[in-house]
Amino acid sequence: MNVIEVNGSLRTVLGKKEAKSLRKEEKVPCVIYGGEAPVHISVAQAELRKLIFTPNIYIVNLKIDGKEYKSIMQDVQFDPVSDAVTHIDFLQISEDKAVKIEVPVKVKGFSKGVKAGGKLKQDLRKLRIKALPAFLPDFVEINVENLEIGQAIKVGELIRENIEFLNNKSTPVVSVVITRAAKAALVAAAAAEAKTTKKK
Repeated sequence: MNVIEVNGSLRTVLGKKEAKSLRKEEKVPCVIYGGEAPVHISVAQAELRKLIFTPNIYIVNLKIDGKEYKSIMQDVQFDPVSDAVTHIDFLQISEDKAVKIEVPVKVKGFSKGVKAGGKLKQDLRKLRIKALPAFLPDFVEINVENLEIGQAIKVGELIRENIEFLNNKSTPVVSVVITRAAKAALVAAAAAEAKTTKKK
């Protein structure tokens, strides 16, 4: 998984008033969990743009007043009006402890079902996985070349070494559904065949 560095500062004063003051300075109050005790920090909004406004998932090296915290972003809160980032929770990680995280799904191939007139439907854009930090992928790639109309690839069918999938095993990740046009064509063809058979 890609690694990104983010610089920040320790927060010595806590509370709503201090958080409001930080936001006026274009800084975001954050908390790092997972260690012996929560670490309260602030990070400039400019530092976070490369982390938040991207579909990519990163391991984050937080550099805080000379100390480093290897972490992943767990939760982001946005202002309901301005969409500005108002708070972030980070989870400190270690090499020997498995992490639960959501990663994007990347579809590969041109399915047989689509070639036959079906439509590819991506039911899940992200998958929740559990793995040690060393095995965390940037994305989960799914090959759909052999998928026919009416077929789906479900979570339970996904097998990746050193990765556990946490979504419901019966949930489809990608499927090929019949389009309205294709369905209408099938109905018309069936009606024409029935008419021909009746004439005979």
